[in-house]
Amino acid sequence: MLVPDPKVVRQLLTRYATLQIAQAERHSPTAARELEDVSYTLCVMTGTSSIHDAVARADDLLAQEQPAGRTAEPDGESDLSLAV
Repeated sequence: MLVPDPKVVRQLLTRYATLQIAQAERHSPTAARELEDVSYTLCVMTGTSSIHDAVARADDLLAQEQPAGRTAEPDGESDLSLAV
C-alpha cells in the first residue's frame, strides 16, 4: 500500500481546518467548493470514504512519523490532532 507524504497530509489537514473555520464564520460558495475538494483529496489519500475517517487516519499517519516522546516539529507544529 502506498503511504502518502506526511508533509502533504499535514498541509491538507491544515487547509481543511482553515476552511472549516472560515465556513463556520461566514458561508462562502468558493470556500465550500474548496472544502469539498480538500475533503475528497484527504479521503483518497487515506483510502477512506468519509472525512471523519480520513482525518483520523491522517492523524494516525502523522503520529507514526514522529519519534516517541517528541511533541513538536522543528517548524513549530504540535502533535495535536485536528478535530472534525
